[in-house]
Amino acid sequence: MQIATWNVNSVRQRTEHLLRYLKDVGPDVLCLQEIKCVDEAFPRLEVEALGYNVATHGQKGFNGVAILSKAPPEVTRGLPGDPSDEHARYIEAIIPDGAGVVRVACLYLPNGNPPDTDKYPYKLGWMDRLIAHAKTLLAYEEPLVFAGDYNVIPDARDAYDPAAWVNDALFLPETRARFRTLLNLGLTDALRATTDDAGLYTFWDYQAGAWQRNKGIRIDHLLLSPQAADRLLKVTIDKERRAEEKPSDHVPIRIDLA
Repeated sequence: MQIATWNVNSVRQRTEHLLRYLKDVGPDVLCLQEIKCVDEAFPRLEVEALGYNVATHGQKGFNGVAILSKAPPEVTRGLPGDPSDEHARYIEAIIPDGAGVVRVACLYLPNGNPPDTDKYPYKLGWMDRLIAHAKTLLAYEEPLVFAGDYNVIPDARDAYDPAAWVNDALFLPETRARFRTLLNLGLTDALRATTDDAGLYTFWDYQAGAWQRNKGIRIDHLLLSPQAADRLLKVTIDKERRAEEKPSDHVPIRIDLA
């Protein structure tokens, strides 16, 4: 089973990019973030024509997440813990996989910048809710994948220039501590289970030639329950997608499970 995640940075602007990826790579499950549209505006018919079921949790103009899966999913929307939070940042699906199921959560964690505003406490609070929900789901002892744009640089090796990020919400100590708390629940960072190499990025800013100079960061992650980690075969960053015309500033990253 192949599961991919991709912050597409506006699905309406990058429908052709999305369809090309589905045709070229054909993951069994694709989690999308920042679709930036309401549910009705998602290019559902085009995606369904390629053999995918479409589940969206959209929002006008920003945020928005979706799960595309070849097998029909059982879907829930929204991260528990704060009924007043109206941001469309979380969608979860139970997806048939042979004789069993895999639970896939697609998340778009808040950016949190500038950190001296209320955006940063919102980010940390959202992470606390994610930690609480992860505890609940891990108790089910099933294959579970938390996939998405975490807006977290876990370690210095995950940034081309770590010093440039020391005051950024993506790299602040409180942010990274909460990410470690997630891992310490028993989740596995899929990429780091397969390599310790530095210089492996999923995001390059549009500014200052970041892509051309490979000045990237790794902020898109797939975290696996023990039952999913036991099945991990490989991790692939589809870096070449960043070289397409008018690309997203993120690229897909995917895992293969036995």
